[in-house]
Amino acid sequence: MKIRKANVHSENELITNVYIYENKQQEYSLIAIPQLEWSTIIAYEEDRSVLKDRLSNSLLKRVTKSPAEELMNKIVHWVGEM
Repeated sequence: MKIRKANVHSENELITNVYIYENKQQEYSLIAIPQLEWSTIIAYEEDRSVLKDRLSNSLLKRVTKSPAEELMNKIVHWVGEM
């Protein structure tokens, strides 16, 4: 498991830790942001544009547009590194 520092401001809160668990055998990553009570599974073969839309829509249920987009971009980048 990896812990990444997001450091994204959402209203009067700083979202810091994003937890990334990679399951190479089953070819997916589990992403969790406990501060938001939010998590998702990302399959290796998931298309980037579909992934961005899905993450954005899901994160918008927890935070406003600007931090949702910033988190989405960081998550997509981090998952792409793996």
